[in-house]
Amino acid sequence: MTTAVRRGQWQTAADVLAQVRRRPGITRAAVARELRLSTSSATEVTARLRDLQLLTEVPAPSQGRGRPTTVLRPHPQGPVVLALDLRQSSWRSAVVALDGSFLAQQSRRHRSRRPQVVLSNLQGAVKQVREQYGERLRVVSLAVPGTIRDNRLMQAPTLEWAELDLEAITAGTGITLLAGNDATLSGVAEARTGAAAGAGTALHLIVEVGIGGTLLIDGVPAQGASGAAGEYGHIPFGERGRECPCGASGCWDLDIDGRALARHLKEPTPDDPYGYTEDVLKRTDRAAGRAVARVVTALASGIAGLVNAHDPDVVTLGGLAIPLRAAAESTFEQAYLAGLMTFHRTSPPPVLPATHQPDGPLRGAAALALDYLTTEPSIAQWADRR
Repeated sequence: MTTAVRRGQWQTAADVLAQVRRRPGITRAAVARELRLSTSSATEVTARLRDLQLLTEVPAPSQGRGRPTTVLRPHPQGPVVLALDLRQSSWRSAVVALDGSFLAQQSRRHRSRRPQVVLSNLQGAVKQVREQYGERLRVVSLAVPGTIRDNRLMQAPTLEWAELDLEAITAGTGITLLAGNDATLSGVAEARTGAAAGAGTALHLIVEVGIGGTLLIDGVPAQGASGAAGEYGHIPFGERGRECPCGASGCWDLDIDGRALARHLKEPTPDDPYGYTEDVLKRTDRAAGRAVARVVTALASGIAGLVNAHDPDVVTLGGLAIPLRAAAESTFEQAYLAGLMTFHRTSPPPVLPATHQPDGPLRGAAALALDYLTTEPSIAQWADRR
């Protein structure tokens, strides 16, 4: 019988694994209640998953008297994913188990930002994890500060990269690569287990070098016709005529980060806008305060415009948006409310700090990789290899 024919039998297994991800440490009885399975069916499916080295049952932490119980955990020999988060000056990685727990993490700074060098380093990280985990490594998920289409980087203005095939990272390994925009993936993390959990419609924005984000409907990011949705930094909310590295003019990006602060302070454009912003936020002089207020006003006004357009239940902020807002809270609130349509002002969507700081992109990349890993076809493929 072919794998394609057998795939239907893995639906319940996929549902069980989803419960283990959603509620780490869940018991078999709780899984049965959630999925409306009989005790015998729950026992049978968990036994099958245990035989396939997908799950195991371990004693629950002692809670005093009472009948001891067990909880479901990822099998110690089960599949894992590798999440990678590429930043302007560094990259991070995490090996992630089926329940979303991080098994190992590392961080490295770029010695060179040339794409060939960086991609080679990421390829080396994949090789290292493959040597340690063997065929247990099933998926590599990469967060990139740029526009992604079908695992191809179309452009990343902050890295000064364009038109790169990211498949080189896993070339020759047979490992599935999933690449996505970092802000989008950070939004996924917030919608799944962060400040936007439970929201039907959520808007997530993250400021680092420029601003990006995503609109999430029931935890799923809007991708757009070609997968490039969420490039909010390139909406012309900024000064008309100012050229952006992306090729457009008047981009919001140029008004809400360290480049804007330097411009307001009449200082040279910084090589590291992120670090420059952190330094300005530490200053106590009036000129720095005025510059921060102008950037915060641009940030809050743009958020109001997006709220008018998308009508979210909640807005979550990550990266430098959090300390920028905190540095001029009243300025932010005034600009946000002033930019809202009248009917929004009576009950404006709350603007909340992101929960998963600073590893939102890493956790979002892991979440989408685990989504892929726990589909029926992926489970069937793992079963065939057993």
